[in-house]
Amino acid sequence: MSLAATQAAKIELRRGALATRAAVFAARGPAAAAALAKQVETMLGAVPPAIIAGYWPIGSELDCRPALARLHAAGHALALPVAGQRGDRLVFRRWAPGEPLEQGPFGTFHPLPSAAVAEADIVLVPLLAFDRRGHRLGYGAAYYDRTLNGLRAGRTITAWGLAFDEQEIDQVPAEPTDARLDGVITDKRLLRFALSR
Repeated sequence: MSLAATQAAKIELRRGALATRAAVFAARGPAAAAALAKQVETMLGAVPPAIIAGYWPIGSELDCRPALARLHAAGHALALPVAGQRGDRLVFRRWAPGEPLEQGPFGTFHPLPSAAVAEADIVLVPLLAFDRRGHRLGYGAAYYDRTLNGLRAGRTITAWGLAFDEQEIDQVPAEPTDARLDGVITDKRLLRFALSR
């Protein structure tokens, strides 16, 4: 598939993926967030203390804030992404539950500029859809692709997609610059992917 065809396929998939996610969110968003928190705690709660970058949910994204609260209580340091101009990488800044946030682009919220920049060990990634090869469908700005590829060029990190179980699809069209996920944690399952780097 050509690059243009891949990009066109992604645009078409986004429409359906947004509708699917919105329907699941409306049906069981809070319950799924609670279930996800338990899954994340089971997966990451017992690993050695790490800097874990989450996200502040927008729209119908699966709410990871209960999971972040549990990780913080387990002794992990937390960070949230700050999005700059299109074409930039995300910058992660330290944050703890209850600390102030400011509004950013696209409806996001992020830590204040005074918060320390963090080098995340584990990155929790929102998505529209995912497949069993570790590919994710995002919104199209490629912030996470650039960020994960940049981080992985310098050191070992782990990237976990967070999703409603219904967000799995057979195949996400992939471009050479797309960053794959090490796994996906849903409100019902934990999926690990074997990545060759």
